[in-house]
Amino acid sequence: MLATRDIESVWEKFDSFPMETLTKAWYYRRTSGSKQRDISLMKEHHEQYGITGNCFDLAIWLLHEFGQQGIEAYPIGHHLGTPHAHVAVIAKNANGKRYLCDLGDQWLKPILVDADSEDFTSDRLAVFFPAADVQVTSQKDVLLISYHRPNGRISRQEFSLEPLDRSTFMGAAEISQNTLKKPPLLECRVPYKTEIAHWEFYNGSSFMSTTEGIINEPETGDKEVWRERIRQKTGYSKEFLLESIL
Repeated sequence: MLATRDIESVWEKFDSFPMETLTKAWYYRRTSGSKQRDISLMKEHHEQYGITGNCFDLAIWLLHEFGQQGIEAYPIGHHLGTPHAHVAVIAKNANGKRYLCDLGDQWLKPILVDADSEDFTSDRLAVFFPAADVQVTSQKDVLLISYHRPNGRISRQEFSLEPLDRSTFMGAAEISQNTLKKPPLLECRVPYKTEIAHWEFYNGSSFMSTTEGIINEPETGDKEVWRERIRQKTGYSKEFLLESIL
């Protein structure tokens, strides 16, 4: 179920990239034009502030990097045009096998989605997602993912594996970048003991999801404390966090 090295090597460039909506709100206030940033601007902002973006930013950037390496890839998504929109990327290796690459949900690794492949299994698997086992089932062009949490809770997600055409994808991206929800959300992968855990900041609280369970951090109303916590987890610049944590 693991991706081949060509796909993994591109994916690994994004290991330290959070998914967040801080950048969306920050950039929305800074421009009167299109809200979806292009690749050059995303790279410029990352170089200057350390920032990344939401699932559309990450998918656009990942597609670009796959293209630079000559790897065929395309976007997929669900609930496009709504506040619940989510997108990811399907990448094909040299043998045409398809792998789900989902930076928006902060997966640890790409995963095989072709049910007819001899390497495919629908068993529960670790190592692919922080603090959860995943099960993947695929029928025709519908992908169903089940996430098994340490507390026994199971959540599910469904994708169509049909490629989104560029106009639909970019139109949905623009809608998403113009859809501001408060409070902002930030998720990132962080080392914890012998695993990679999932850290989340949302609505005045932060916690880390681990295979041992959820570890809640002390609550605070002090924005300076939040800036420092986020800076430590992400490496985002103090200048950006001063402007974005209002």
